[in-house]
Amino acid sequence: MRTATAVVAAVAAALVTAAPAAAAPVRPTLPAPTGHDRLGTVELHLVDPARTDPWTDSPAHRELMVSITYPARDTEQHPAAPWLPSGVAPAFVQLVSQSGIDLSAVPLPDSHAHTGAPAAGRHPVLLYSPGYGSVRELGTAQVEDLASRGYVVVTIDHTHEAPAVQFPGGRVEPGKQPTNPDIGKALDVRVADTRFVLDQLAVLARGGNPDAEHRALPPGLDRALDLSRTGMFGHSLGGNTAASVMAVDARVAVGANLDGAIHGPVADSGLDRPFLLVASQDHDRTTDPSWATFWSHLRGWHVNLKLTGSAHISYTDLQPVLGQLVAAGTVPADRAKPLIGTIDPDHSVAAQRAYLAAYFDLQLKHRDSGLLDGPSPCFPEVEFLR
Repeated sequence: MRTATAVVAAVAAALVTAAPAAAAPVRPTLPAPTGHDRLGTVELHLVDPARTDPWTDSPAHRELMVSITYPARDTEQHPAAPWLPSGVAPAFVQLVSQSGIDLSAVPLPDSHAHTGAPAAGRHPVLLYSPGYGSVRELGTAQVEDLASRGYVVVTIDHTHEAPAVQFPGGRVEPGKQPTNPDIGKALDVRVADTRFVLDQLAVLARGGNPDAEHRALPPGLDRALDLSRTGMFGHSLGGNTAASVMAVDARVAVGANLDGAIHGPVADSGLDRPFLLVASQDHDRTTDPSWATFWSHLRGWHVNLKLTGSAHISYTDLQPVLGQLVAAGTVPADRAKPLIGTIDPDHSVAAQRAYLAAYFDLQLKHRDSGLLDGPSPCFPEVEFLR
């Protein structure tokens, strides 16, 4: 079974930099989006006055940071956003270094989205939730590709579960998870976080500004959100979160789970709306009873795919980043294999992007590419599990 702690535990166990002292540091890049749209991005600081933070003893209201990535225009006038915020990158490196792993010599990439660029057009909305103990930025390769294909994608950091979340002014809130994670509580918190974000997106779509500091928003962003066509996807516990949100909130019409076990009531209640399950090499309905139970209770359109040769962390940006570091000799291949498997990193990214886009295009845009009808010679690594 894929445990929700797999993201951080696996990264801390296997990400090792081993470049010779004299070698120039290798700067990995994120794969370029494949769609036609240029990209803009903006961060929102959201405060929920109806909830106190569930992970602290403080009476402070629940705070979240989200990023919105969207089709944009005039991007050349706006700077590219970093992959990780300045306050999150050191915290992530420190987290890995606690296991004796030094990532300090690896320069981190930029994203392909431009901060504050004007939004263009009107598009379906997708929400993204990361794995347990992870950060929203680790889904950037998938997020950017979907946005370049005509989606507004909203990524959510779950404060104090994530190892670090940077707020306006440079304040960084660290993770506050117990030694033995309470996954049931974490899932409940994530569902409440996501539903609150949906509320704030509705405010934004009506022309309001939900940002706590009321910072200027990109022109046209309100008109870009078509909330009548909303889906959600996520990695690991983030995929479980997508299913759990759908079970209690009809605003999310379709969902996808990238290699996450199914905790909570949704495993038994199932869903009556479309849902996509994508598995890594050693994960399927025969090895994960939660998937078997959930699958048996799905009443809407549903498909289960497996990416041959992949591993659990293949469904994050570490697939392309580690692949490049392995090729450069910076990370030993045997250390990367438990994270990203044996699949060619470029093939992995291409297949994931193609099938996610085909799924959301089918369900939210009613465009059927035929890719989900069965195996394709273009993507021999993708297996359909019946």
